[in-house]
Amino acid sequence: MTTGLIITIVIGSIIKLLTSPPSIVVGWGVSKFELHKKLDSKDVTVTFNGKNLEEEEKNRFTNYFNKASFLKKHYIFPGNEKLFLQPETNVTPFIMNVKRGKKDVNFFVFSYDNRVDVVKKYKKKVVSYSISSEHLQNFTVRTTNANH
Repeated sequence: MTTGLIITIVIGSIIKLLTSPPSIVVGWGVSKFELHKKLDSKDVTVTFNGKNLEEEEKNRFTNYFNKASFLKKHYIFPGNEKLFLQPETNVTPFIMNVKRGKKDVNFFVFSYDNRVDVVKKYKKKVVSYSISSEHLQNFTVRTTNANH
């Protein structure tokens, strides 16, 4: 009788965990597939026109990037990656290099009047999506007169 009760409790607990996992597990699982992840400014280097942004500007830019709202993902067909990495526009991108351990991820941030396009390049994969951020659209680098 007691072994049957113990087996029932164990199986019931496993079913309970599988049907409604703790929020920590759910958060971890969702973060693995999140396209627009939050970045830590300590791991980020931001360049514009080949020049690194100063620490304060880099922190502001990273903060604005983290607070931006995800709009939509752009689907890239194999062979069309160059069209997203080097679009035919006069917009100079901000380039964010993120290093986490052995992983290197590059973000190319193109600011337009109505949206911000982000092209994320890691390993040999290229992913593109749009975000909404008034602060990024109006971000100005103090060392130059360029307004991006």
